[in-house]
Amino acid sequence: MNTSPTSPTTPDLESLRKAIQEYQPDPSRIPFSNLKPFHNSIVELRGKNASYAAIADLLMQNGVKTSRARVAEYGRIVLEGGKSRKRRKPARTAPAAAAQPAPVTPVPTPVPTGNVTPPPKEDSPYRSRGPHIANVRMMSPEEAKQFNDSLKPKPPAS
Repeated sequence: MNTSPTSPTTPDLESLRKAIQEYQPDPSRIPFSNLKPFHNSIVELRGKNASYAAIADLLMQNGVKTSRARVAEYGRIVLEGGKSRKRRKPARTAPAAAAQPAPVTPVPTPVPTGNVTPPPKEDSPYRSRGPHIANVRMMSPEEAKQFNDSLKPKPPAS
């Protein structure tokens, strides 16, 4: 068992404290370090209703390495005090009926053929999304004839 005071597993607390006091973070890792020197200019431009894109363009034209998104983020966090962006409110659903619905007798439904969606039931939340193109192959011969006849131009009335 090695118990010498110069063991590599024994931390040197004094040198650790000194290193912590002398530590300087990388300036490129500090948030908005490249925009902070231009704070007053950004505030003035925002006061003149300049967009974040216009401010970013002005800064980039004058040698500041930034982007529109970064300037907008700076504006939201630093200038506006960390306000969060407005989000869309989720759609509200209709409240459930307080009364119990009348009992419904089951009605046999025809089995659909192919990949056609069955028509909605009366109490279904499904709503049609507009007209659909007729699938002639699924029509009865009588319905197909009526459909094809409806497509033919009608002779002018004399």
